[in-house]
Amino acid sequence: MSITAEAPIPGAAMAGHNRISTQALTSVARAAAGEALGVPAHDVRANWSDDDGLLALSLVMPVAVPNLTAVVRDAGRVAGFGGSIWERAVAAKAQILRRVTELTGAQLSRVDIRISGAAVRGGGRVH
Repeated sequence: MSITAEAPIPGAAMAGHNRISTQALTSVARAAAGEALGVPAHDVRANWSDDDGLLALSLVMPVAVPNLTAVVRDAGRVAGFGGSIWERAVAAKAQILRRVTELTGAQLSRVDIRISGAAVRGGGRVH
């Protein structure tokens, strides 16, 4: 009689537990939020809460904005930054939720963003 062993199938479920610490989740959320709204991750505050078994993410952060003098000279600078602050925050919610879920596997119910200030940046494409 011969016994053959099969190699584990990549991605197959295995017994045990995987846990991602709150600190790791927070670091990923801060990086995703900073990326989405053009500010350094260290300027983003992130808090987690339970939302009927899923994670709700609350962020407080500044948002990158174009120099207002440049906007007066060329209103296209606002579009180069991705639109108004409101439009960018709304779009960022979905982007952050998708990115955090993709990187951590955590199931988020929602992302709430409170803009705490503006960080003037010179970039942005002119349309």
